[in-house]
Amino acid sequence: MASIFGHALAAYTIGKVSNLQLNPVKFSLLLIFCAVIPDADVIMFHFDYSYMHPLGHRGFSHSILFAFLLAFLIRALFYRKITYFSKTGIVLFITFLLATLSHSLLDALTNGGRGVGFFIPFDNTRYFFPWRPILVSPLGVSNFFSDYGFRVLQNEAFYIGIPCVILLAIAIFLKKKSI
Repeated sequence: MASIFGHALAAYTIGKVSNLQLNPVKFSLLLIFCAVIPDADVIMFHFDYSYMHPLGHRGFSHSILFAFLLAFLIRALFYRKITYFSKTGIVLFITFLLATLSHSLLDALTNGGRGVGFFIPFDNTRYFFPWRPILVSPLGVSNFFSDYGFRVLQNEAFYIGIPCVILLAIAIFLKKKSI
């Protein structure tokens, strides 16, 4: 998996690019939540679920269906006053969907694990992308603060950070150009 920092940065970028005019702190925190919550599935190891079980790591919580359900739930709980089929309502849902899916997409770019269950519960096959440049993040806080954890952050600065900065710069440029 990519680290919590990489997932959070990707979600923040998606939110900024969406150009929604909402409470920025609430919106950003909810996007980051959507991007990091899929890894709560590691708790399933404590209940003797194997990695390859549909509820195991990178299983259902990394699926497209989960992303749809979470985006709908977050949208329904925290933005009730925005109508569903208004332009803002649709963009809001898509933004939460993309923030959640960004987690699985980044994990499919890592060099470790057994793949991502994009299509669970319909298909338990795990997938990686052919190009996997992101170093897999170590599990656990103590393991993260090590030489390898530092290398992961450097790697993510290049493969996640630079693209995010470029997208943010383009969004700022386009916003200024439209004013």
